[in-house]
Formats: sequence, structure tokens, C-alpha cells
Amino acid sequence: MSRVAVITDSASDMDPGRAASLGITIVPLLVSFGNETFFAGVDMSREDFWARVTSPNAPIATTAACSPGTFQVAYQKAFDEGADAIISVHVADALSGTLKAAQVARQAFADRDIRVIDSTSASMGEGMLAELGVEMANGGASAAEIATILEGRRPDLQVYLALETLEYLKRGGRISGAQAAIGTLLSVKPIIEIKNSHVETTERVRTRGKARERLVELLAVRPIERLSILHTTNADVEGFAEQLIPKVPGGIDRSKVTIDLVGPSVGPHLGPGCVGAVALYTEGSRPA
Repeated sequence: MSRVAVITDSASDMDPGRAASLGITIVPLLVSFGNETFFAGVDMSREDFWARVTSPNAPIATTAACSPGTFQVAYQKAFDEGADAIISVHVADALSGTLKAAQVARQAFADRDIRVIDSTSASMGEGMLAELGVEMANGGASAAEIATILEGRRPDLQVYLALETLEYLKRGGRISGAQAAIGTLLSVKPIIEIKNSHVETTERVRTRGKARERLVELLAVRPIERLSILHTTNADVEGFAEQLIPKVPGGIDRSKVTIDLVGPSVGPHLGPGCVGAVALYTEGSRPA
């Protein structure tokens, strides 16, 4: 039986310990504070990142894809450790240059089986596909079979997030300074979604409590196979989880629910205090 290795990137927000236990390699992307640049998850942990972001007078954090060479090292290591093929799952091509870097790296292994997959998502949206890939590989599926299934499951992914502040959307150029000022004055909590490679502002809700209620309504619309509760240093993330989980149609296996702290590759676009979730809806449950 051939051995298929699974690789993803740090925009997956996978817990490093969990990834290691599953045998998933996380390729680090770059995060910068002014003139200082770090490899996400390698020389800057998720906790270190948020400590820096929330410290007084911290420079604005920016992100960048890693070089193709970083992927080449990861691919070579996987083959050196006995892999016959690689499934490489990455943040949506429309949101980052990461996928292109992986595709360039693949060209250095023309005679090897490397499947580079656009998750069309971010954060644990790609992380869940990587986990599915590992489970299939452990069950004896080939790289070709895994790639086909993962690409078929992408429409079942949905990400919704309620932001605590509009400041980080303003920094990213998604709204104007005037809109941010008015929103702050009115205590507006924007809800964004990531679906099919796009980030959209879905709704603007007036208070934190109403934003969470609306998140539950948006997410708990059909059976959920896997659920990741996401947060950016949100003190009440457990409370949100207990608000959402009982509303999932048909219930959900608690072993398929994780609470994940967003890391340095996605966090700069969200800011602190954000809460939300990634749902992988049960296959076949999406509307026709």
C-alpha cells in the first residue's frame, strides 16, 4: 500500500500538537510587524502573535506567502521519510499567493505524485480538508482518490465570523475610515463569511450578543459533520460553543468539535475579540 503524506499551511490555523499527532505537516507562511518578519508557528506562536498585536503601540501586522523553496523542503522531507505521494491542501488561491508557491515547488518534482489542492477556504476550512485527507490515506486511499474527494467536499465548507471591531477591515481597505468611525459609534459588529474563495461582509449587527445569535442562525441550518469554533483571544469562546452546538440539526459528535485560536496567518485580517465557526456540512445535505 502506498503512503500518502498530507501537507497544509499555517493559514489552516491547525493546532500544532493536533497536526503532529495526525501526521500533518504545516508549512509556515510569513507575518511581519514593521521590519520584523517571522515564520508563523515556527518562530512566532499563536499566543505570541496575539500578545504582540494587543500590546501598546504595536506595528500593524501584515502577512505574506512563503517562497516555493519552503514548500520544496517540506515535499522533499515527506519523500525522504517514505511518502510515495503528497496531498498539499492550501488557503484559497484568491486570498493568498500560497497556492501558486506550492504549484511552483511541485515543478521541481516532475516525476513524483504531488496533488496541490485549493481549499477555496481559509483557517480550519482548509484544516478540515487536510484532516479528511489523512483519514482517507490511513484507510488506504490513493492520492488521486483523496484529491477527488477533497475537491468534491469544498462546497460543504462554510465559515462565518463576527468581528469585534471594524478597524482591521479598514486597515485592509475593505471599508473606509468614515464607515469604520460610524460603525464604532453605533457598536456595529460585522459578520463576514468565507465561501468559494471569497470573503464577504454578510451582515452588520448592532451588538455582540445579537451578532452571536445571528451566527448561530447562519451556521445551524443543516447537519454538520465537523465543526471548528474559531476565536481571536475571545474570553467567552466556550460560551459561544455551548450556544451553537445544541442548535446543530440532528446533533453533532463532540469528538468532531474543536475550539481553535486563529493564528498569525489569518489573525491580522480579523483583529482581536472575533468569534465564529467553520462548518463542514454533512455530505449530500446542501440544497440542490
